[in-house]
Amino acid sequence: MTAPLHLFNSLSRALETFEPVHPGEARVYSCGPTVYNYPHIGNMRAYVFADVLGRTLSWKGYKLTHVINITDVGHLTDDADAGEDKLEKAAAERAQSIWDIAKHYTEAYWADVKALNIRQPAEWSIATNYIDEMLEFAKSIAPEHCYELDSGLYFDVSTVADYGRLARAKTDEGEGRIDPVEGKRNAADFAIWRKTPAGEKRQMEWDSPWGRGAPGWHLECSVMSGKLLGFPFDIHTGGIDHREIHHPNEIAQNQAFCHSDASGAKVWMHNNFLVERSGKMSKSAGEFLRLKLLSDKGYHPLAYRLMCLQAHYRSELEFSWDGLEAALTRLKRMVMATGQLLAKLGDEEPVATPEGGWTETAIHGELDAVLLPRLVEFDEAMSDDLNTPLALTALEAVLAAKKADPRQRHALVAAMDAVLGLGLLDLTREDLRVRPAGAQIAEAEIEAALDRRKAARAAKDFATSDAIRDELAAAGVEVMDGDPLGWEWKL
Repeated sequence: MTAPLHLFNSLSRALETFEPVHPGEARVYSCGPTVYNYPHIGNMRAYVFADVLGRTLSWKGYKLTHVINITDVGHLTDDADAGEDKLEKAAAERAQSIWDIAKHYTEAYWADVKALNIRQPAEWSIATNYIDEMLEFAKSIAPEHCYELDSGLYFDVSTVADYGRLARAKTDEGEGRIDPVEGKRNAADFAIWRKTPAGEKRQMEWDSPWGRGAPGWHLECSVMSGKLLGFPFDIHTGGIDHREIHHPNEIAQNQAFCHSDASGAKVWMHNNFLVERSGKMSKSAGEFLRLKLLSDKGYHPLAYRLMCLQAHYRSELEFSWDGLEAALTRLKRMVMATGQLLAKLGDEEPVATPEGGWTETAIHGELDAVLLPRLVEFDEAMSDDLNTPLALTALEAVLAAKKADPRQRHALVAAMDAVLGLGLLDLTREDLRVRPAGAQIAEAEIEAALDRRKAARAAKDFATSDAIRDELAAAGVEVMDGDPLGWEWKL
């Protein structure tokens, strides 16, 4: 047998052995983006984590159903249930259709998902497609758990058991930023439905028993997760910031809807923040830290994915350009080693992954004795709450085992990379040579300059050779003598 999968449950504050609700299946819901702006790279860490979780569940043989939502209505400028709707605010500031804004930023997010090699979920659940279901959900819980104010329908958190236990509200780590709303019974009560204020008109609003308006952000995720996965489902993921307000409110709604003290999901998992010591995560020297900026500076997006994998998902990850450069260098080495393995394999057919997975075959002694310990290390690492840093070292050890059977090495690299998602079998070093947005020289000019330099070196005209090298360096091009690739952009 493979190692049992252990995951850290934020609700119990403990590692738990994963036991699916439905045998052989894994049903996962991930809180997706609010599409009022571009996602920054800290936002994208949550989806790299959720993708690795899903890939690990697939590695373990579970039939995965993964749902990620798109919030295009209802999320306020303060997560603590105050302020303006983020989409409405963005539409007003830019004098644009709210629907156009949502579409643009959804497509931008999906482009980042693709660039980071994040697998497509079973479904993207878009909030505005589920308004009818939200109204029915709200009507079903309102008599016992809600009350109406002039501003909308509010959930009374005193009507459910142990509200806030996920948020650690009874500890020093608890969250206290909940703004008062006149008439609320409890400070933590939150809006289920928001009425459009008299004299105002929203671009997104619907009729309801409590007046024309829009759903609360928390309501959306309860409705979509329950509708698409069924209560209870297996795992709910999100950033650690959701642990304090959004997810406790989801749990309260789920308890009310299901007439149960259960939270709706068996396991709640949260990734930690990406931080930048020089200031706010979203800014770097005045630049918005989104994936496109990394590419514009010459970094392949998968270098950022590797940077995320180098830290455990529950650990705070510090972003720096030096750290990203180191991750790119490590990725290049892995891609080069994979290329050498593919060349060694030649025309031989790779070993197909056996039915039931490589791990099952390996335990029965059919794997090279050099490779078997690496496979065990990898499986144990991923089974230990997704320990990707250790899993990466196991993968690199397989790439370094040059005396082992190349067909088996190829199969193991493919299997391990299917979990880590770096795309090693498809990437080349040329793919990693990303042109910086500010580059002032065309690739054809670089090749022509290298041809001139080669001729100068052949003629022993080293002064001209050095001058050409310096000219290229000034243009951001690093010449690599003796390397088949020849040159890279100098970062």
